[in-house]
Amino acid sequence: MDPKELSPSSSSSSSSSSSSSSSLPVDDYNKATCLRIFSLSPPHMQAFHLSWLSLFSNFFTTFSIAPLIPIIRQDLHLTSADIGHAGVAAFVGSIFSRFAMGPACDISGPRVASATLSLVTAPIILATSLVNSSKSFILVRFLVGFCLGNFVANQFWMTSMFSSSVVGLANGISAGWANVGSGVAQLAMPMIYTYICTHLNVPSEMAWRLSFFVPAIFQFVMAILVLVYGQDLPAGNYGDFKKTSESKLHSPALDVFKDGLTNYRGWILALTYGYCFGIDLITENIIAGYFYDRFGVNLQVAGTLAACFGMANFFSLASWWGLIRLSGEEVQHEREVVGVVGSADSGWSPASSGLTFGVIHQRRLWVGGWPPEVADQRSASPIDCRMSPWLPKGFEKRESLGVISGITGSGGPVAAVVTELLLFSGSGLSTQTSISLMGLMTIVSALFVTLIYFPQWGGMFCGPSSCEDSADGDYDLLSQNSDLEQK
Repeated sequence: MDPKELSPSSSSSSSSSSSSSSSLPVDDYNKATCLRIFSLSPPHMQAFHLSWLSLFSNFFTTFSIAPLIPIIRQDLHLTSADIGHAGVAAFVGSIFSRFAMGPACDISGPRVASATLSLVTAPIILATSLVNSSKSFILVRFLVGFCLGNFVANQFWMTSMFSSSVVGLANGISAGWANVGSGVAQLAMPMIYTYICTHLNVPSEMAWRLSFFVPAIFQFVMAILVLVYGQDLPAGNYGDFKKTSESKLHSPALDVFKDGLTNYRGWILALTYGYCFGIDLITENIIAGYFYDRFGVNLQVAGTLAACFGMANFFSLASWWGLIRLSGEEVQHEREVVGVVGSADSGWSPASSGLTFGVIHQRRLWVGGWPPEVADQRSASPIDCRMSPWLPKGFEKRESLGVISGITGSGGPVAAVVTELLLFSGSGLSTQTSISLMGLMTIVSALFVTLIYFPQWGGMFCGPSSCEDSADGDYDLLSQNSDLEQK
C-alpha cells in the first residue's frame, strides 16, 4: 500500500487525534512539516528516532565482524580469498533483502517489515560464535548481510511521516545517523574483545566469539521497541487502513511492479547510489584490516582509525545540507526545475572529491592515513543521502514507491559485489591501487546523472518540454505536495 494513496478525507477520522498528540505542525495528510531532532513527540519524531536507531543497530551488526577479522582469520585459518568471498557474500545478502523490502513495506508497512527482518537476523549474528570453518563463516556473513535491507524501510517510513518540505532532511539525517553504526562497530568491537580477554581472562579464541552477543542483543531490543512504540503512518498503522487502501488502488500489483522496473530513472539512481554507498560498504569492510596489515598497528588502533570513516556520517550530513538547500532540494512550486537540476548538479562536487581522495590513498604515510579516509567518507556520504530525498519528491510514480526504493537501495550492495570481485578478491592488485580505482569508478558513474530528464521539469542541460501532453501526471507528486503546502 502506498502511503500517498491516503487522501485527506481517508484519514480525517483520525486527523484530530493525530494532531492533538503531536506537537509538530502537519499538512493535510497529517505529515509533519518540520523536523525537531530533540523531540520524541509521537507519532512523527518517535518514528524518526526508532527508525534511525533500528537501522543503526543493523549497521552495527553487519560491520561488527570486520574489525575482528585479524583475530578470526588466525583462529579459523582463513585465507585472503576466504575473507574476500565472505565480504562478497555479505553484500549479496543485502541485495536480496533490499529488493524484497520494498514490496514488504508496501504490503505490511515499514514498522512490521523492519522489526521482522531485525528479529530474524539477530540470531544469525549470534551464530557467528559457532562458526568453525571458512564455509560456515561465509554463510554467516551472507545471512547477516540481509539486515541492511532495513535501509529501504527506514526511507519508506520517513516518506510516510514527513511532508515534502522536510522529507529530504528527514531521509538524509536518519540514514546518515544510522550509518554511524558501522563506525561505532569498528571502534566498539575491538574494545569489547579486549575487555573480555583482559578483564574476564577469557582465551582469545573464545573472546571474539562472545563479543557477538552484544550486537545480537542490541538489534533484538531495537526490533521490539519498533514493534511496541512505532507507528506506520501519521494517522495509524497499515492494518488500520488496509480496507480503505484496497478500495482506492487503481493499478494491479503486476502493473505497479512493471512500472517500477521500466523506469530508467530508478536504474540510473541505482547505479549512482551504487558507487556511493557501495564504496562505503567496501571501505567499511576492508579498512580495519588495511590499517592493521599495512601500518602494523594493533587491533584497537586499527579499529579506532577505521571508526573515523563510518562516524564521519554524523557530521558530513550537517556540513553538506547547506549545499542541498542552495541547490533547491526543498523546492517550492515555482522552483521545480531548480530543484531537479540542482539535485543532479550538487552531486558532482562530492563525487569528484571521492576520486581525489581515492588517488591520495596511493601515496601517504600512516600518520596521515586516516584523514583521506575521513575526507573520502565526507565525499561519499552526501551522495548517499542525495539518492534518498530524490525518491519521494516525484522521481517515480506514486504507486511504485516501494519498487523504486528497492531497486535504488539495491544499487549499493550490487556495486559493492561487482567492485569487490573485480578489485579485492584475488585480482592481484594491491589494496592501495584498488582503492584508487574505486575513486575513478565513482566519478564515471556520476556521469549518468546527466541522462535524467523529466518532460515537465527538464534536466541538467535542457529545460522542460513545451508539449503539454508530456506532463501526463505520472510524476505529479512534487507538484501535488507543493499545492498542499500552499493551502
